Amino acid sequence: YKMISEFTWPNHDLPSDKDAVKKLIECHGFQHDVAYGKTKIFIRTPRTLFTLEDLHAKMLVRIVLFLQKVWRGTLARLRYKRTKAALTILKYYRRYKVKAYIHEVARRFHNVRLMKDYGKHVQWPTPPKVLRRFEEALQTIYHRWRAGELLRSVPPEVLPQLRAKVAAMEVLKGHRADIGLQRAWEGNYITLKPDNPQTTGSFVPVANELKRKDKYMNVLFSCHVRKVTSMCMVCRHTGWVGKLLVVKVKPWEAKGEEVNRFNKVEDRAIFITDRHLYKMDPMKQYKVMKTIPLYNLIGLSVSNGKDQLVVFHMKDNKDLIVCLFSKEPSNDSRIGELVGVLAHHFK
Repeated sequence: YKMISEFTWPNHDLPSDKDAVKKLIECHGFQHDVAYGKTKIFIRTPRTLFTLEDLHAKMLVRIVLFLQKVWRGTLARLRYKRTKAALTILKYYRRYKVKAYIHEVARRFHNVRLMKDYGKHVQWPTPPKVLRRFEEALQTIYHRWRAGELLRSVPPEVLPQLRAKVAAMEVLKGHRADIGLQRAWEGNYITLKPDNPQTTGSFVPVANELKRKDKYMNVLFSCHVRKVTSMCMVCRHTGWVGKLLVVKVKPWEAKGEEVNRFNKVEDRAIFITDRHLYKMDPMKQYKVMKTIPLYNLIGLSVSNGKDQLVVFHMKDNKDLIVCLFSKEPSNDSRIGELVGVLAHHFK
């Protein structure tokens, strides 16, 4: 019964066990109902014994709950310590993985500036999951740096041609098999002697006079064409490029190309500057037949076959329909160059 008194639980500090028993009986007021022997205590009435038993039973429940609480607290503290240790290990492991990834990237890309391809062939290490988005940003930074290095190695006079090729690829890739990316883009083809050696000499004075008159700065494109005056076509929208709307015309839906209504071929030339589009007659010393301000050009339609059909759409709906052609080489496709140059200019 020592647990039912605060003087005897869990251990008493009295001089003897007999004194501890007396103190326990006196705490509950039963000192007049008991008698003490040398080693035993004698209880006079059963009520005292039953009361002590009830107090013992109640105290036992409280002690069991107390022990459970203490044990559960001990288990919780152990779990907390283990979890804290695991999180600490995980933090340092993640830090190690991040550092190892950064060191590996630095090791692999250490000398990319001295490589011929600026590290294009270098394989990126596999990043930890926490660095997936960081890897995407890092690769973007690297690709921008590599593109800058490549562009710095390109001669300044080639940069406009390169930008025009990029614009053509953005618009026509997947729509035409041959865009002409592998060859050099000359731009002003009329001045090239192989294209038309008989009449090329008369074009230069006309171009110089137009420059004096219209004050254009740059020649974007010039080429001999064959005029199409009768045509039935179906156009499908594919996307905007700056102010230019580029559409596709299926080659088998074009009828009457390269001939006029009298079933005769009309050789013409187009001369495009940064200000105007000129239609010329090469058989009459490149006489200007029509001058169209470039801001009137609202769209450009091209075919997706091997033919070089081009439709210049104007604000006044008076579209110019021509087929590009070249004599040397005869199969030289210039559609990509025309679209790329105009798209880059309008951008």
